[in-house]
Amino acid sequence: MDNHSIDIRSPHLEGAEVAWFAPLCNGDDEFLGHHDIRYKSDWSNTSNVLLTADRLGFRNILCPSSYQVGQDTLTFASAVAPLTSNINILAAIRCGEVHPPMLGRAIATLDHILRGRLTINIISSNLPGTDLSSAARYQRSREVIEILKQGWTQDHIDFKGEFYNIQLPSSAPMKPYQQNGGPLLYFGGYSPPAVDLCAEHCDVYLMWPETEGRLKELMSNMSQKAAAYGRKVDFGLRIHVIVRETEEEARAAARKLMTYVEDEKGKEIRERALDAKSYGVSRQSEVRNMSDDDGFVEANLWTGIGRARSGCGAALVGTPDQIVDKIHRYMDMGIRAFIFSGYPHADECKLFARYVLPRIKTFSMPVMQNRIPAGEPMTPLAGARRQ
Repeated sequence: MDNHSIDIRSPHLEGAEVAWFAPLCNGDDEFLGHHDIRYKSDWSNTSNVLLTADRLGFRNILCPSSYQVGQDTLTFASAVAPLTSNINILAAIRCGEVHPPMLGRAIATLDHILRGRLTINIISSNLPGTDLSSAARYQRSREVIEILKQGWTQDHIDFKGEFYNIQLPSSAPMKPYQQNGGPLLYFGGYSPPAVDLCAEHCDVYLMWPETEGRLKELMSNMSQKAAAYGRKVDFGLRIHVIVRETEEEARAAARKLMTYVEDEKGKEIRERALDAKSYGVSRQSEVRNMSDDDGFVEANLWTGIGRARSGCGAALVGTPDQIVDKIHRYMDMGIRAFIFSGYPHADECKLFARYVLPRIKTFSMPVMQNRIPAGEPMTPLAGARRQ
């Protein structure tokens, strides 16, 4: 498989959108599987992580959503938005949780508060107490997206589908700050219905860490699916990172992170999540099973973290040079967006900003895809600010 079969939406972009992660879901700790009250999911800790990422020059930050634990994503994003200076916010929404016209109004309002610095992560998991098939869940998400786009771009919503039947005027409050279609839609999913949904409607396809060969296969498949709809998508990677001055220090930090994780404890943590049995999670398990005795599946890609996580289950581990080289390899493949994280999130955010971020040319995806109204200042391509 070569890169010629990967057709990305923004081939002219030489840099990347480098993002961090806001731990709204009570998963921020110094040791996995050993919760410390200092890192609980509350306004103080999570807003500190987000504002630290903003100050250090990250271009976006994922605000995730979970039903089991954590804070409400849109409420948190709305509260923190006026405190930010430059960073975009990638707010996760669970399709079906909120009536689509009301959701569209909430997103448009938040987009105005942020003056166009809003992006959206589309989530299609089951609602608590329900058990829809994969095809049904993604069909519901498709309908939500179509209704949102009608509300954002038209004067009237006229929609009839399997889950929603809506005829409603679309007034000014439903119109987002960003023109040309509203906030960019980021999406992750691996099943055929998921890939089809992204190919038809979304802007950035988010992948979890796998070997470079497996990532290229995913990107090629998505490019072909998008082409069938006359579209292209950009590609993103959600991955953890542990960077230290020496490789020995980085590997020691990885081992330290897993101090309290035994096999049974790790299994309990992984199976706690609603998506624990998804196809994407099973692919993470496959990659972990391919790794060596130290948990590395390829150079600097460590899968040990997946022993205690459902979902994104691998980390880049190494020196600044090794991490930068690996990121540039991903960029050469066509990946344009990265969502990094580490434990504890504020500490690792500072280390990444010190050692790696200034060496990566960065941009803001909505700006570079012309979603900001004419006349707004364009954020230049640049490295991050140092501490």
